[in-house]
Amino acid sequence: MKILIYSANFAPESVGIGKYSGEMAAWLAEQGHQVRVVAAPPYYPDWRLAAGYAWPPYRRERWRGVDVWRAPLWVPHSPGGLKRVVHLVTFAASSLPVMLYQLVWRPDAVMTVAPALVCAPTGWLVARLCGAKAWLHIQDFEVDVAFQMGLLKGRTLQNVVLGLERWLLQRFDLVSSISNSMVQQLRHKGVAAHKAVHFPNWVDLSHVRPLAAPSSYRAELGIAVHTKVALFSGTLGAKQGLMVIPEAARHLAHRSDILFVVCGDGALKPQLEAAAQQLPNLKLLPLQPFERLGDLLGLADMHLLPQSAEAEDLVLPSKLSGMLASGRPVIATCRQGTEIASVVSLCGKVVPPGDSLALAEAIAQLVDDDHHSKALGHRARGYAEEHLATDSVLARMANLLGTP
Repeated sequence: MKILIYSANFAPESVGIGKYSGEMAAWLAEQGHQVRVVAAPPYYPDWRLAAGYAWPPYRRERWRGVDVWRAPLWVPHSPGGLKRVVHLVTFAASSLPVMLYQLVWRPDAVMTVAPALVCAPTGWLVARLCGAKAWLHIQDFEVDVAFQMGLLKGRTLQNVVLGLERWLLQRFDLVSSISNSMVQQLRHKGVAAHKAVHFPNWVDLSHVRPLAAPSSYRAELGIAVHTKVALFSGTLGAKQGLMVIPEAARHLAHRSDILFVVCGDGALKPQLEAAAQQLPNLKLLPLQPFERLGDLLGLADMHLLPQSAEAEDLVLPSKLSGMLASGRPVIATCRQGTEIASVVSLCGKVVPPGDSLALAEAIAQLVDDDHHSKALGHRARGYAEEHLATDSVLARMANLLGTP
């Protein structure tokens, strides 16, 4: 079967959507399918083009049996609001001729991964012109998030954009998202029940697993044996509500047995660096190599999953799957009743978004009750094994595509 994946972010060695798009493409190729990807050059989460991608602007690569076609885009140094919209529009425009060229190849299925939703019309058009199945996969509701967080403003603009989004979603044969609540949101946006599909993020359970020995990061960072680590690893973006972490670190500054570690890159990195200079119990790490992900996640005695109240049920963070697979408890800052809370409450603690004192208290409770903490970590691994294993999730996806 010929499968065309259209995704602005395709960086398999990175994080988030780029990594998942890469793993999905490679898995499909390993099953014997012909897979092409039309994507932008790697740029996320650093928000700058990866080395060697400035020229030529268009290129074709081969990666793990996948045929990757790159089209250029403008990358702002400080993304936000209108800049982020223009950034995505430039890729939608530059990739249009590349996508239309794929009509010669005649794919059997075209899967558009959003964000960016501005690419969805092209993905749908190419699928229709060659008689392929048109699938739109939504990692987060970027339009809703943009308005709720004030990145885009105005009631008239909101009504127009949401109306166009609703019309567009109804055109696809399948529309999937990564949580049950987000699938329900698709139905509220007018997607028919038989077209709205739950397609969760997955995790390679052989790559991320509970460590039998202390993480090598402990020795590298000089962390004492008795010190417990509260870890956040991921994109340092605004919708995570990340500044609650240094605030919680201040509340626990008197606890020499607790260290906060934040690993990643993104827009909020300067603010976190400034906070870390004043907090000896907060340590920052740059984005780490993918091959060390299991060891990095195993550094945690507990994982931190902060979310802003505005975005908490419009996204289900992809990083959660790795946290669960590592066999460590998770502390999430979100409201009860959200999908994040429904998962984390099984294997960790849920505290109100933005409440740094409640977060600090939850961390201290897990540190002081090691038996309970380990029991929650065991449940986390069990959840990952039952619901998030790579082969089972991607096999369901392949069945929906109609692959033999």
